[in-house]
Amino acid sequence: MLGRWDRSLTSAEIAESLASNPVLVRRILGSLRDADLVWSAEGRNGGWSLARPAREITLYDAYTAVEAGPILSRHPHPPSAECEVGRNMQRLLEVEFQDAERAMKERLGRTTIAHLVQQVLDSEREVAQRVIS
Repeated sequence: MLGRWDRSLTSAEIAESLASNPVLVRRILGSLRDADLVWSAEGRNGGWSLARPAREITLYDAYTAVEAGPILSRHPHPPSAECEVGRNMQRLLEVEFQDAERAMKERLGRTTIAHLVQQVLDSEREVAQRVIS
């Protein structure tokens, strides 16, 4: 949403667009600010803005700013060493999870905020064309 408009937006405006709670939105925006992806200004014309151009911020940047740890969660308890499946499955799954995480990182790294904004505009244009037709 911040990449769509040429003005700062309040957390309440962003929360309304997301049908979410402004407190939750502020918490996420705080993480994005800590990662230097957004900045905020107080006062009458204050609000949140992107810290750099939308074409320079990827989904991976945003994802890593708000999510901690690996993309795919691992089971927290070690399996039984007495079981042939248990002895081997964790190691085998780790390879699969690492490959999947690499693919997701690469994919999210190709998609910028500007790209998403363009997709939104294209979708809205398609809807408008259907209404006119």
